Amino acid sequence: MSNKLTTIIILGIAILSFGIGVFFYPSLPQTVASHWNSQGMVDGYMSKFWGTFLTPIILLFMYGIYFIIPKIDPLKNNIAGFRKQYNILIALISVFLFYIFILTLAWNLGKEFNMNNFILPAMGVFIFYMGHILKYAKRNWFVGIRTPWTLSSDYVWNRTHKIGGLLFKIIGIITLLGMLVPNYGFYLTIFSIIGSVIFLFVFSYILYQKQNN
Repeated sequence: MSNKLTTIIILGIAILSFGIGVFFYPSLPQTVASHWNSQGMVDGYMSKFWGTFLTPIILLFMYGIYFIIPKIDPLKNNIAGFRKQYNILIALISVFLFYIFILTLAWNLGKEFNMNNFILPAMGVFIFYMGHILKYAKRNWFVGIRTPWTLSSDYVWNRTHKIGGLLFKIIGIITLLGMLVPNYGFYLTIFSIIGSVIFLFVFSYILYQKQNN
């Protein structure tokens, strides 16, 4: 994905979300549902303003992040080495946030539904594609599996991201399968992510020690 196309997508989504928020703002209740538990039921609320415009503000922030990271990273030349995948990742995050934004608005406009049935599939696809992107990531300070040992060695970084990419693809599949048990789907995803993060942290340390020895 080119830089120009990515810019259009990210900025376009941010502007569109603000427009949608302004259009539906008069129809929303004074307090809007903003968080759902693992059972897909509402367990958190926000004021009307923040419930409507927090996500558009975050999307606008993502637009700034997209430009800043490649300029301030001490290893910026490495980001250039996987810029296509970096562009896709930022665009994918923006699309995912916009999707959650639309679901939230729909709920607060009276279209009640089990949020898990809509979020789990999107999360599964998002996590799976993150696994695909990880194998292309070059050593940098912002994108990827950043431990003291991956940041200190290209060898450790590459090996850890190869394993990490596979693990995240598996987590994505687990999340999709979680649709079969929606009351437990989020637990399966969260515990899988926590377990993988701990494993990759230890794995990168062991690999670094073996390399030094």
